[in-house]
Amino acid sequence: MARRSEIDSYLSALLQTASFKDYGPNGLQVEGRDEVRRIVSGVTASRALIDAAIDARADALLVHHGLFWRGHDGRVTGWLKQRLERLLAHDINLFAYHLPLDAHAEFGNNAQFGARLGVVADARFGEQSLGFIGQLAEPTSVAVLVDRMLRLSGRAPVSIDGDGRPLARLAWCTGGAQSYYEAAIAAGADVFITGELSEPQAHLARETGVAFIACGHHASERYGAPAVGGHLAAQFGIEHIYIEIDNPA
Repeated sequence: MARRSEIDSYLSALLQTASFKDYGPNGLQVEGRDEVRRIVSGVTASRALIDAAIDARADALLVHHGLFWRGHDGRVTGWLKQRLERLLAHDINLFAYHLPLDAHAEFGNNAQFGARLGVVADARFGEQSLGFIGQLAEPTSVAVLVDRMLRLSGRAPVSIDGDGRPLARLAWCTGGAQSYYEAAIAAGADVFITGELSEPQAHLARETGVAFIACGHHASERYGAPAVGGHLAAQFGIEHIYIEIDNPA
């Protein structure tokens, strides 16, 4: 068993939340019961995940995408009211970590995603150093990387081949990080992998020769929260369950 405050303080230090300028609050977003014996992790604090956590008799929920974001007008209505009333009625704590969970060198989305692609970052790039870049053990092709991600996520990525060069230097940033593409090019990448593709990146890939692969926002960010949840379980002797809520995005 762990205290809510112990988990909150531990994760703030582990993920260095004070170091990031983010789009919403990191840490405890909804206060539940003081004692935590079972924690459920997932990508987004959706109603489906909250209901699954209730069914799992969770004391706490750990997610990457929480409930509160910059620009929200603050009214507790509609979908937000429905999510909050479930958490409060069942006394479940909600811990949410956005950019800190992307950036952590061991448990973060980027580190965990890179490990599954077989690459370890040797440098960072982009705003707040969220982009990762590293050397592949052997140069490869877009087709091989696309197949690897298809087998990893069960969904076909969108890819722009670039100039066909052997891909030795791989840059990546999970989620909606398509704006990091030019920084990845400047950092020396042969290919950039992220979750989403916007209209300008297709043209840039063709014009710069640096390949671009988008494998899905949700699909690329499924690994950080369960990695942290597993670490908490080992650290505090509590139970951890990861629950996957399907999302085509």
